[in-house]
Amino acid sequence: MTPLYQQIKNHIREHIGAGTWGPGQRVPSENELVRTLGASRMTVNRALREMTDEGILHRVAGVGTFVADRTAYAHPLEVRNIAEEIRARGHQHSAQVVTLETMRAGGELAGNFGVPPKTNLFHSLILHSENGVPLQIEDRYVNPAVAPDYMSIDFAKTTPYEYLVRVAPLQEAEHVLRAVMPGDSVRKLLGMAEGEPALLLLRRTWSNGVVTSTVRLYYPGSRYELAGRFNP
Repeated sequence: MTPLYQQIKNHIREHIGAGTWGPGQRVPSENELVRTLGASRMTVNRALREMTDEGILHRVAGVGTFVADRTAYAHPLEVRNIAEEIRARGHQHSAQVVTLETMRAGGELAGNFGVPPKTNLFHSLILHSENGVPLQIEDRYVNPAVAPDYMSIDFAKTTPYEYLVRVAPLQEAEHVLRAVMPGDSVRKLLGMAEGEPALLLLRRTWSNGVVTSTVRLYYPGSRYELAGRFNP
């Protein structure tokens, strides 16, 4: 059974997704949600607090809780499913598979995986969209020894992340973040203006001591940001 605090979060997401509560609009107060949903104040507070941490809501002391700006964002150190990230904002995720192929690894790519040159790797290029607007290009290489069924998965229905964490639980991840000027193919897929920079996140993941995948994640600089809070 879905926990009550999660039901409250889903209730708020549904209203945001339907446009009932738009960006900058005040959502019902804790007292109003307690009365309407029959939940305890502690449960309602947890739901609102978590949605604030996720960037869906923002709270102003003494004033109220409001729907946050719709600028997409993610934590720079988290490994998260893009579909879950989009749905957490109350929006619709969709994916277009541009490329799905088996290829032989060149020297640099083979080195990243720790395998001999010309070893077969799986390669996918997927365009992820939020409410029909392109948000991320996922250019991924996968180790067939770790994920042998990769080529048979319908990535329009499930993301590579969802499949990989199922067959190769994440053990370790490496992130490199860069600002780049994208090539024409990336710019066109993401619907970016000429001269607009992109965010590029390079990620390599391990499972059971073996490199599972390497991926280049491109985001339009004007529509996406990476932000996080850290404990030193």
